[in-house]
Amino acid sequence: MATARGKAPSKNAVKVTIPVLSWVEVRPAPVVLVSGTETFLAERSIRQLRDLLKLEDPSLEVSDIDASSYAPGELLTVASPSLFGEPRMIRVSSVEKCTDDFLLETIAYLESPAEDTYLVLRHGGGVRGKRLLDAIRGGSGGGIEIVCSELKRETERYEFAASEFTAAGRRVSAGALRALVAAFSDDLAELSSACQQLVADAAAEITEATVDRYYGGRVEASAFAVADMAIAGRHGEALALARHALASGADPVPMVAAFAMKLRTMAKVLGTRGGSGQLAGQLGLAPWQIDRARRDLAGWSGEGLGRSIQMLAETDENIKGGSRDAVYSLERMIGVIAERGEPLR
Repeated sequence: MATARGKAPSKNAVKVTIPVLSWVEVRPAPVVLVSGTETFLAERSIRQLRDLLKLEDPSLEVSDIDASSYAPGELLTVASPSLFGEPRMIRVSSVEKCTDDFLLETIAYLESPAEDTYLVLRHGGGVRGKRLLDAIRGGSGGGIEIVCSELKRETERYEFAASEFTAAGRRVSAGALRALVAAFSDDLAELSSACQQLVADAAAEITEATVDRYYGGRVEASAFAVADMAIAGRHGEALALARHALASGADPVPMVAAFAMKLRTMAKVLGTRGGSGQLAGQLGLAPWQIDRARRDLAGWSGEGLGRSIQMLAETDENIKGGSRDAVYSLERMIGVIAERGEPLR
């Protein structure tokens, strides 16, 4: 059993009697407290837990509650046995902003959790909800805690990247891991996306040369930063960053791959309604990806997005041998995307 680590408990601290696990040790329990400030790891942990429960019983019924806008009786309603007795997973967000009604009713629920029900509580930090956290950590409800702390040290991010490749059964060199961590040191979600891109595209062992081919110049100018600026309509800045990255040794192929990843996610999210947590399973995306895509879609039309994706496909062909000037094709694509899919003026 994993145990809590850190400073000696203060005089008023509650004694922790439940298993305290890391984000790589996710498992079901009647009550699962997902704590910590690293949103990406927390969302991944909750998604993995849902997948585990679905694997055990595909009829799993998933419900979402926002603790910050909780309606009295809501938890009791969604935890009530269904007609066909399916197992239930209740995902609760924003526990750090919970209402008094949520606090009182959830503490009462812990005294007698519903059968075949998994209550997953996401607490992002702060003192709000301390009574509830103390009750869970003290053993009420028979729960566990999944800690998703920010990975601040380079060694932690290195271990995270290594685990991404291990989970995919891919070989990766130590130099490649160091290069990836250096290139994506400020965003765990982008580091994960880069690992997944290499897993999908690289055929042989992933080496430092592989990373350099895909993400060369990333420390100075991120392929994702170029895509973000172009999608936001900041043509001049995107072009300057792209030229700087290319001058630093970056290859156009991974830069186009970054645009592809973002535009295809935007296309999936375009026109959808509902919370990101609810849509994640339907779209095959993480909630943070849905939230980001919705921000990126500001000012875009469906027609403009469609034209941009067509331009993306044309550019991808050009930079892989279809044109004698890959850089010109890339810069032309950046211009079209910065104009939200409209022809360059």
